[in-house]
Amino acid sequence: MRLSIDNVTKVFPGPVTAVDDISFGIAEGELVALLGESGCGKTTTLKMINRLIDPTAGRIVLDGTDVSSIEPAILRRMIGYAFQGVGLFPHMTIAENIGVTPKLLAWGAQRIDARVDDLLDLVHLPPDEFRHRFPRELSGGQRQRIGFARALAAGPAIMLLDEPFGALDPLTRDRLQQDFKDIHTQLNLTTVLVTHDMTEALLMADRIIVMQHGKIVQDGTPDDLVNRPADDYVAELMSTPKRQADQLDTIMHDPIGNAP
Repeated sequence: MRLSIDNVTKVFPGPVTAVDDISFGIAEGELVALLGESGCGKTTTLKMINRLIDPTAGRIVLDGTDVSSIEPAILRRMIGYAFQGVGLFPHMTIAENIGVTPKLLAWGAQRIDARVDDLLDLVHLPPDEFRHRFPRELSGGQRQRIGFARALAAGPAIMLLDEPFGALDPLTRDRLQQDFKDIHTQLNLTTVLVTHDMTEALLMADRIIVMQHGKIVQDGTPDDLVNRPADDYVAELMSTPKRQADQLDTIMHDPIGNAP
C-alpha cells in the first residue's frame, strides 16, 4: 500500500503549529522512520494517517484514496497501529485481545481462532501456551509481541508504530526490532515508525525523515543522514550513534586500553 502526505499542516488551539506544510511519500513495502526530538510533530503526523487527528490543511492519500473520505473507524481497521504501552484489555485473554478487530469485522469464530494461532506463531509465542493467558501474566516483551499480533489481526497492508520498543530492556528491544523487521519483510508491509532513538532509526529504516519544529529538515537513507547531513541539527543527531560506534570499536580492538 502506497502512502502520500501532501502539504499537510496541523494547527492546535493557541495557536500552535505542530506540523507545518510537510510532504513525503512512502512506497509499498518500505519502512520509513519519523525521527526527531519530543514535540517535533512526528507523533501528530502518525496520528493524522489513521485520523486519530485530522489535518488543518493538506491531504493524506492511501493507494489513491484521500483518507478524509474514509469513515475513521473503517480506516483504522485497515491500518495496524502499535504503540509503547500496548494497551491490551486486561480483562480479556490473549486470544480475545488479538481477535478484537476480526470480531468487529464479523469474522466467524473458527476463522478468528485460526488467525489468532497464526499470529501467535508469527510473533514466536506458542498458541497452546499463550492464547488463554491474560496480559498480567506476560512480560513486557511478550505484551509488545501481542500488541503487534493484534495490530496485524485484520491483515493490514500498512503499519503505524509509535515508539513501540521504548519501554523495553535492551536485549528484549533488540530481539523485537529484528523480529518486526522480519515480519515487515515477510508480509510486505508499508511501515511508518516514530522514534526519537537515532540508532533505532538507522538500523531499522529504509528511509529516515527528520523533523524539527513541525517541518521536515531531511528525508534520506541512513547512509545519507550519517554521511551527508542536510544541516547542523541532523549532524548533531547523528553524532551520538557515530560517537557510540567509535567507542565500541575502540573497546573491541583495545579492550584493556592500550591503544596509542
